[in-house]
Amino acid sequence: MNEDRVFAKCAWRLIPFVVLLLTVNFLDRVNVSFAALTMNKDLGFSPSIYGLGAGLFFAGYCLFEVPSNIVLTRVGARRWMFRIVLSWGVASAATAFVQGPASFYLLRFLLGVAEAGLYPGLVFYLTLWFPHAYRARFLAGFIAAAPFASAIGGPVSVLILGMDGLLGLRGWQWLFLLEGLPAVLLSFAVLKALPDGPARAAWLSGEEKAIIAARLASEEPTGDTGLWSGLRDPRVLALGVVLLGFAFARYGVGLFLPQIVQAMGFSNLETGFVVAVPYVVSIGAMVLWARSSDAKGERIWHVALAALFTAAGFGVAGLGDSDLLVLVALTMVTVGIHAAYGPFFCLPSSFLSGPAAAGGIALITTISNFGGLLGPTIIGVLRQETGGYGAGMSVMALGMLMSAGIVLALGRAMALRTA
Repeated sequence: MNEDRVFAKCAWRLIPFVVLLLTVNFLDRVNVSFAALTMNKDLGFSPSIYGLGAGLFFAGYCLFEVPSNIVLTRVGARRWMFRIVLSWGVASAATAFVQGPASFYLLRFLLGVAEAGLYPGLVFYLTLWFPHAYRARFLAGFIAAAPFASAIGGPVSVLILGMDGLLGLRGWQWLFLLEGLPAVLLSFAVLKALPDGPARAAWLSGEEKAIIAARLASEEPTGDTGLWSGLRDPRVLALGVVLLGFAFARYGVGLFLPQIVQAMGFSNLETGFVVAVPYVVSIGAMVLWARSSDAKGERIWHVALAALFTAAGFGVAGLGDSDLLVLVALTMVTVGIHAAYGPFFCLPSSFLSGPAAAGGIALITTISNFGGLLGPTIIGVLRQETGGYGAGMSVMALGMLMSAGIVLALGRAMALRTA
């Protein structure tokens, strides 16, 4: 039986549903950036209040990411993903009823707690199905749900904002309610669509299961596979800091992008469509960059070059003197950030497996999500203090240069270690 056909079969059964999960997830994570177009005025939120509230999502997320992945390895992906999806849908919809800063902070924190574990859990889950030669493209395929969600989220969110006044609710309240409901419904589909692993997949034959198991076993990294070995591996900590730089930039600019575009003179409706453009471009870039990474079997430089490209985009955006130039630069930023993710998430599983991989991947994303907390918070403060976004763009460019330098140093250290 052809091995490629077996893994293609797995991809067709799993990747579309995983993409759907992550699309809904990111809609609920970033819809606050569009709600802010009217919510901030209704509730009297300053840029710093909004930035802190948007970022507090990541505080809850960080605290529960590693514990969540540990539970996943013990109870199975099927049941644990059901819990995650159901609880985040409820928390997202409840954000419609915030009354002021305190309730906004609380619900954003609880949303992070509810969602914790989904992203690293799915990354780990896919390593149970696909060998290294396929991972960058399939990881990029599912992570592409993030820019896809942002692309469709803009137009959809601003259309929902237009429901202002219906049944006595503001448009931003409808936004949280209508974009939280799909997660609640989708949680029950998880029980049918996500088997705990290849051995539990009713749609695979015995021969197909044996092929997957043999291929994955042949690539199993040597060494301790225990949970604590993954959590204390210095390579895991270094990768966490690398991804922190990307998350700092991703959410720093992403959660303010609708407001940046609106300030250029676009209406709410126009803003939704303009914001979608960088994310549409990013989807194609992610797929092509991941295929390049798989074809060459190279990860380090694919991550580093994406970081340097992003830093250049921030530099241009911070210094640009025309709206068109700034939009082009922010498109560069968005493309560079998202292109790195497929190759990046191939790195942990190249030296970790089993519980060590589950814990290591979760710790990497935990560290990175402090960037998600800091990014919008710092941008909000700098925007309020300086009246513009230039200072924030410069800080994020430095963060990307840090990520590029660390991943290149890590690549050299890993090469010396295996020499």
